[in-house]
Amino acid sequence: MTTAIRWHRPLVYFAGAMAVLSVVAIGGLMVDDRVLVGAPIWLKPFKFAVSFTVYALTLAWMLTLLRRGRRLGWWAGTVIAVAGTIEMVVIVGQVVRGRRSHFNLATPLDSALWSTMGATIMFLWLATAVIAVLLMRRTLADRSTTWAIRLAPVLALIGMAEGYLMTLPTRAQLAMDDPSVVGSHSVGVPEGGPGMPITGWSTTGGDLRVAHFVGMHALQALPLLALLLTVLARRFAPLREDTVRLRLVVVAAVAYAATILLLTWQALRGQPLLSPDSLTLTAAGLIAAGVLIGGGLAVRQPAREPVSA
Repeated sequence: MTTAIRWHRPLVYFAGAMAVLSVVAIGGLMVDDRVLVGAPIWLKPFKFAVSFTVYALTLAWMLTLLRRGRRLGWWAGTVIAVAGTIEMVVIVGQVVRGRRSHFNLATPLDSALWSTMGATIMFLWLATAVIAVLLMRRTLADRSTTWAIRLAPVLALIGMAEGYLMTLPTRAQLAMDDPSVVGSHSVGVPEGGPGMPITGWSTTGGDLRVAHFVGMHALQALPLLALLLTVLARRFAPLREDTVRLRLVVVAAVAYAATILLLTWQALRGQPLLSPDSLTLTAAGLIAAGVLIGGGLAVRQPAREPVSA
């Protein structure tokens, strides 16, 4: 914990606040029986708090790796901490009021709060993009870890951008003269219908939150993969070659990007995550085959002379 405190402090403090909020939200789930848009009213703050805790700590750690642009990175991290705090204040405030926070234009106050959230999301995305660019300039001794850290924020940015699709009006909303709600997580079905446990992802229609979630957490997935490959290198001789580990990281990153696109395509066709049709299954099979073939070639091909990262 002492080491973490020496990371980017605003992000670490923000992560700590979100960890506390996640506990508060669990309490809310236990004692507050209100339901909003088909889900327990404290479920959204809980999910956002947990996600922000992991997100902020990951970026706080990544910022310690910078050698150039550290001041710019510090400001970008601070913008993320401030914007995230504002977003969570709005979400929790709306829960206390018994109002939905996302897509809500029902009253001038609701509309103003949703516009505020839209601004914070934009700042979060731009600040993360700045950090991604700075990390592209950082080279570590282990090239597989270098590229895992470089590619992870790029994939996370793609996942975050999925949020824009959720703000677009649905056909039903376009048909209204003055809709009180504009935007939706669900595609092809009304929001608030049957959903999966905890995540709340629709089980009757498409849900854009799936690709959003998977994409954002590439920020943790790729660095953890690089770490796992380094640990496994102690037992498996082929993985002792940095070039082999680098190839595997690249294969994983390409497959991850393809998966984000597949999940987006599936959702936009109004298809539940757990009810894929033959087209979705075929695409998923092609991605899996690509991983197997790419992984096999990465391990079997002789490593060449290292190329500068």
